Formats: sequence, structure tokens, C-alpha cells
Amino acid sequence: MRVDLFDFDLPPERIALAPASPRDAARLLHVSGEALEDRTVSDLPSLLRSGDLLVANDTKVIPAQLFGERPARDKSQGGGEPVSIEATLHKDLGDNRWRAFVRPAKRVRAGDVIHFGGALMAQVRARDGAEAELEFDTQGENFFAALDKAGVMPLPPYIARKRPADETDKAHYQTMFAEEAGSVAAPTAGLHFTPRLIEALKEKGVHQMTITLHVGAGTFLPVSVDDTADHKMHSEWGEITEEQAGQINAARAAGGRIIAVGTTSLRLLESAAAEDGTVNPFAAETDIFITPGYRFKAVDMLMTNFHLPRSTLFMLVSAFAGTDAMKAAYAHAIEKKYRFYSYGDACLLERAL
Repeated sequence: MRVDLFDFDLPPERIALAPASPRDAARLLHVSGEALEDRTVSDLPSLLRSGDLLVANDTKVIPAQLFGERPARDKSQGGGEPVSIEATLHKDLGDNRWRAFVRPAKRVRAGDVIHFGGALMAQVRARDGAEAELEFDTQGENFFAALDKAGVMPLPPYIARKRPADETDKAHYQTMFAEEAGSVAAPTAGLHFTPRLIEALKEKGVHQMTITLHVGAGTFLPVSVDDTADHKMHSEWGEITEEQAGQINAARAAGGRIIAVGTTSLRLLESAAAEDGTVNPFAAETDIFITPGYRFKAVDMLMTNFHLPRSTLFMLVSAFAGTDAMKAAYAHAIEKKYRFYSYGDACLLERAL
């Protein structure tokens, strides 16, 4: 399938640089086939039914962008001055090791030690192009405590190019569901939820639960090939426990619809689903790549933000609601001045098939 089928023009001023306040005041475009309805996120209870189940992602974004220094090497190793290093962690490899994008990558090699702010230090175990494998000298809760002091939030490139991350982003770029540390990008549909919205959904009889998918930096990578068949999808680790799978299956058996809050929740649910729609326990990496023609098994509705042109996520929503319907919805959103991307507005999609 040609990638240019998923292209569209977005005026730069439509990219949101900060979230709506309050969060549930963001706009919500309800897409049902060819029908488009302009609402707000706070209207969500009126768009759902008693017995429906909202499934959100409880991953927690870590302050994964680090700034440090590689000390000067001695003369036997080439000498030179100390070098400032920027590292963005993007995948937990276990055993205190993380894969990271590093800059300037050419000034980093295996065996180097990098001192980051606070009490955080890492040794470079390997480097491949712009990526390095870093082994840190702390682990577990101590590691995340040190990272919280030394790191900053890794804002998406389309925001970071326009402004630096600040202290407000540590709260703004985190959902109310965040519990399990491990993501380097927020599951942004969840950013719209507030305690009062959850309470309103409960009063309507809508149930809510969470599962875990740790979002990697690959979510921002552009599709650089001309055909989707040639694209290698990034993998991300996710988990659905036996208890959570039972809750999802019970809701469906009782006639409720499964509403995925975000593409991350949808990808994990579909990765864990059998052909008959039954969701099984799951604890593994998933690299599911959903494009038009995919038959959805577990998810009935999707709440998601507006995505980048030519991205795997725009392909996913096109598969879910129909390519023509999504192109029309995005054209409508641009005309009506919806706010796009991570800090932007949302849409609620009915499954086409």
C-alpha cells in the first residue's frame, strides 16, 4: 500500500504546544462513518452507553532526556577535551541497561563513561550509529529517583523544535492513569481525562480499567519507505494480566463495547486478541502494524488524538474508521481549527467494519 495515500497538509499553527486547561475542555470530533460531530471531551459520557468499558494505558512517562559529560580520554585512548553528551533513553533492556539515542554519537564509543546530572552515571557498552547501549550504575527505584532529578521530559520533536521542555511538562505530559514507569512518550489520548470526567462516566454506568504498554521513541519515527510492506515497525513491551483479560471479556459478554483510550491501548488489545475477539493474558513485545484491510477483533471504538501525516498512527485510524472518512475528518478538523498532536484535541472513532 502506497504511503503517500496517507499524506495531508497541516498548517504549522494547528500544532498544539500546550494542553487544554482543564484537560477535559479539549475539543472532541465524533466520527461515525461520514457523520462528523463537534463536541468536547467532557461530553464523552453522553456519547457512550452503560456497560461500555474504557481501556486506558497506565504507563508512566520517564524524564528520559539526559544531559551529561564524557570526561577527557587519556592520551593512550586518543586524548581530547571533555565532551557534552545528550542521551534520550528509549528502551529498557533490563539489567540496568537502556538503549538510547546519543548526540554527538561520533564522540561516544564502547567503554566510555558518561556522568549525568545528580548521581547518575552510565558506561557505554556498545554504539551503533546514533544509538548506544548504556549500563547505569544504579537500578530499580534508585535509578528512577536519580532519573527524576537528572532528566527532563522527552517532548515530541514537533514541540521540542519550537520550545524547550520545562517543569510544567512533568505534570502536563503525564496522564492521570500513570503508574508503571517505562515510557518515553505519553499515551496522549489519556491526557484528556480528569477525575471529574471519570466520575461522570461512572454515573453513566461506563466502566474503566487500565492495561500497560510502554511507548517507545519509535512512535515518532516517520515512515521513510514508499510502500507500507517495506516498513519495519518498532516493538514495544506490553502486559495484560489474567484478571484484566477476564474483565475485558466479561464486559464484552455482557453486551458492552470496548473503547480503547489511545492507539497504544488498541495495539495491545489487538495483539492479545484471538480471532473470536477474546482477549488473552499477554506479557511480551508487540510490533503489530495496522493498516487498512486489517480486521479488528477486540476494539469497538477508539478515542485518540490527531496524528502526523504519513505516520503509522494515521494508517491505524484509517484502518479503523476508513481512509476516506479519516481524510474528511482531518480536513474538517483543520478547517475548524482543532489543535493537533500530543497536546492537541481528540476524536472519538466508530469502527467502520
